[in-house]
Amino acid sequence: MNPRRKSRLYLALVVLIGIGLTTTLVLYALRANIDLFYTPGEILQGKGPKHEKPEVGQRLRIGGMVMPGSVKRDPQSLQVTFKVYDARGAIDVTYTGILPDLFREGQGVVAQGVFAEGNRVDAKEVLAKHDEKYTPPEVAEAMKENHVRPAAAYTNGQNEGNAS
Repeated sequence: MNPRRKSRLYLALVVLIGIGLTTTLVLYALRANIDLFYTPGEILQGKGPKHEKPEVGQRLRIGGMVMPGSVKRDPQSLQVTFKVYDARGAIDVTYTGILPDLFREGQGVVAQGVFAEGNRVDAKEVLAKHDEKYTPPEVAEAMKENHVRPAAAYTNGQNEGNAS
């Protein structure tokens, strides 16, 4: 092989390795920033045909209705805990901060945060649903499918965080 072809081969190999390394790093960075959407029932019973449940420490978004009577505020801090429910279950959400003005019991919310031990979500952000036209399609469809029972169905004789 002559020196000119050899240098072109090395250059082509370096470019291919560079592209492969760049692609790997980009995919790794995107994987760390993906927030999957779950409903409370999907967290408790699994999502999709494989019934995949989120892992502790996984970033996610949870959408549902705020269970009436479940909002508890800490008088010494801005910490608020509440339950988000749908037709298949209820999940505890903990949030530290100022809640949106439209946040109230019986209202639809989307909380973004980290899944924690004991079927709890430690939210970093809470969004209150205020109008149908601003609801993301995945949230609207999940709420339409899953909100068929009243909130009282989750508080009478049910285990905490597990209603089905």
